[in-house]
Amino acid sequence: MNVTESSAPAGERLTLVHEVKQAVEGFVNDFSNFRGEVEKKMQEQEKRMTMMDRKSMVANRPQLAAAVVQDAPHQKAFDAYVRTGDDDAMRGLDMEAKSMSTAVNSDGGYLVDPKTAEMVNSVLRNAASIRSIASVVHVEATSYDVLIDHTDIGAGWATETDPSTETSTPSIDRITVPLHELSALPKASQRLLDDVAFDIESWLAGRIADKFARAEAAAFINGDGVDKPTGFLTHTAVDNDVWAWGNLGYVPSGTAGAVDGDDIVDLVYALGAEYRANGTFVMNSKMAGQIRKLKDADGRFLWSDGLASGEPARLMGYPVLIAEDMPDPATDSFSLAFGDFGAGYTVAERPDLRVLRDPFSAKPHVLFYATKRVGGDVSDFAAIKLLKLGTA
Repeated sequence: MNVTESSAPAGERLTLVHEVKQAVEGFVNDFSNFRGEVEKKMQEQEKRMTMMDRKSMVANRPQLAAAVVQDAPHQKAFDAYVRTGDDDAMRGLDMEAKSMSTAVNSDGGYLVDPKTAEMVNSVLRNAASIRSIASVVHVEATSYDVLIDHTDIGAGWATETDPSTETSTPSIDRITVPLHELSALPKASQRLLDDVAFDIESWLAGRIADKFARAEAAAFINGDGVDKPTGFLTHTAVDNDVWAWGNLGYVPSGTAGAVDGDDIVDLVYALGAEYRANGTFVMNSKMAGQIRKLKDADGRFLWSDGLASGEPARLMGYPVLIAEDMPDPATDSFSLAFGDFGAGYTVAERPDLRVLRDPFSAKPHVLFYATKRVGGDVSDFAAIKLLKLGTA
């Protein structure tokens, strides 16, 4: 009897130990399975991150290290043409029909490949030119027409029973901006073209961009309209007190060849309120050198430099464009302009750029005849005002 009573607790203890052991073993197995699943997921995640890193590093490779380039056939064909004159690859390219239409001026040339054309356009956009603040439109014709409604419609007051009377009718002017051919003729020796280390695309784009940017910048300001754009300073300037449509209004400074702070205030408020919100000052470096020294009655400079990189300087809170083709300060010169050039001046251009290779005219050099069609003119005579450095 005593033996039975003493063995029962021992059996229960053995059962309890066995259950605990089984529970611990189950927990260890579950934890091991969970750990294995976590490690497997982490490995899969690491593989995906590695693949993403490899894909992102492809764009950072040097151009020669890239295995496949999307526009490689165009680049190879253009490179072969400018180096050797071989146009077989150019003829075999699948181009849009409009790119070879008869509307494009002059026959026998080829469109510059997309990479080179974009390089040129980028330089033109960043040049210190009226283009950067004017209205730029792309056209497929030989001219661009701007319709301007510069007169107001009539109105009158009437009672409930009075008959309505006819009022005056507004008139619409048509301003035509013809497109002119802008060309550049850089050259290179055939030996230089045969050198594979010579980056022909960058060289050609740089030469064309430099020529076109300087020619455009000068024409948009001083062009006479004969086979080139019409510059805004070419139009007749009259005293703003007697201003009429078709002319540019000016404000006299009162001092020959000099300007002060009051003159700039007069120039700003000579422009209509609807244009002042988008106003921009245009001047060259010499004129800017004079204006930077001007102060108000409290000794504060009227000129303030941009706070961020790439931000233009400001004069009386308005941005300043330094265009070196503006006249130097002199007696009776129009060395400072202010206005909403987005409304006041329109640049019209064809989006295509053409290059013709000529290996015969300048042996042993090869000429590259690049052409582009562009035009420009004043589209709103009320949107631009000038400061005349004179007494009247």
